[in-house]
Amino acid sequence: MIDLYYWTTPNGHKVTLFLEEAGLDYRIHPINIGKGEQFSPEFLEIAPNNRIPAIVDRAPSDGGQPLSLFESGAILEYLADKSGKFLPKSGRQRYRVLQWLYWQMGGLGPMAGQNHHFRNYAPKKIEYAVERYINETSRLYGVLDKQLDDNEYVAGDDYSIADMAIWPWIKPYEKQGQDIEDYPNLQRWFERVGERDAVKRAYAKAEEINPQNNVEMNDEARRHLFGQ
Repeated sequence: MIDLYYWTTPNGHKVTLFLEEAGLDYRIHPINIGKGEQFSPEFLEIAPNNRIPAIVDRAPSDGGQPLSLFESGAILEYLADKSGKFLPKSGRQRYRVLQWLYWQMGGLGPMAGQNHHFRNYAPKKIEYAVERYINETSRLYGVLDKQLDDNEYVAGDDYSIADMAIWPWIKPYEKQGQDIEDYPNLQRWFERVGERDAVKRAYAKAEEINPQNNVEMNDEARRHLFGQ
């Protein structure tokens, strides 16, 4: 059994996508980040960086004590190795997948995240910041579009944890100031992944936990989310 500490953000969705695809038993523990639940002592024991997602594997492969992990990329890599799915065990293709996983972790996620913040949540509009992060998001979309020109999925012919990591960050493309029709290869891939049954199940669970992905952006939420 996997205990998943989760909220309905792109990083949270990555893990539910994997768990639904792999058919692993799991239970969700919602961590409402707008209410500051990520700062509870119990959660910080699992995720000292006070960010979701995090997991506790109650039955790790080594047979030892329960294993806790934070950071969505590390969680995806661990679960893929545990289940033997969506990441080759060795060889060049394993590293092709991992390079795109790390590309998301180090590039697309942080840049799109800042894009969301300055376009949608910042108390003051800073035009330079908005323009910078829209442009950088656009550049990264272009990189991905080129990669998908002759690949069915991000790392090649097979669906992998790289796709699971990237897709939730593309889904809110309108909030990032992007027109997905400008990236035809990316659009084709985005629509194909969105039709997967596991993706639909994962987002249905998100809707149950946090209908319409609502965040009441009051002073309390700003303090918890942005340190304001």
